[in-house]
Amino acid sequence: MEVILLERIAKLGQMGDVVRVRDGFARNFLLPQKKALRATETNRQLFEQQRAQLEARNLELRSEAEAVASKMNGFAVVLIRQASERGQLYGSVSSRDIADALTEAGLSVTRGQVVLNSPIKTLGLTEVPVRLHPEVDATVTVNAARSEEEAERQARGEDVTIEAEEEEELEAEEFFEEDAEAEAEETAETGVDEASDAEKL
Repeated sequence: MEVILLERIAKLGQMGDVVRVRDGFARNFLLPQKKALRATETNRQLFEQQRAQLEARNLELRSEAEAVASKMNGFAVVLIRQASERGQLYGSVSSRDIADALTEAGLSVTRGQVVLNSPIKTLGLTEVPVRLHPEVDATVTVNAARSEEEAERQARGEDVTIEAEEEEELEAEEFFEEDAEAEAEETAETGVDEASDAEKL
């Protein structure tokens, strides 16, 4: 299907461009969101008549978005999550979580504006783009940590996770300690049994 773009769409084109897109993408996203019109002769004429107004409105929205981006760039949000010693989250951080955290911090952001290609599944700092306008992006830092104290340490650049080798060493130590305890208990029990047998004789 051919459509006329009513705003800049990444990887498609600028406002006013006539582009060919998949029917499903047009019907499910571009047309309902009023980001494009079907490229019919009537719509082409309508677009040309409204072009000046659309461009003025776009400029106004872009200016507002740039003002918000100047506040948002470099902004950091802390998300407290449970995680393993290696730093693997039990669950993940989604675009909805980030949008909610930013909104709580006083920045009005919707889930659809957070550009997260895949959920965050590990502890640490992650730079996440936020699309405030088709032509304006801001970047926020998401600090996923197990506690506020840990978040502060991560913000200073410290690594709060135990390396795999260290964890294996700890597990090995625990295993040998458990073995030693079990042997000690067994010896104590056997010693008592032997003593009682000797008394019987």
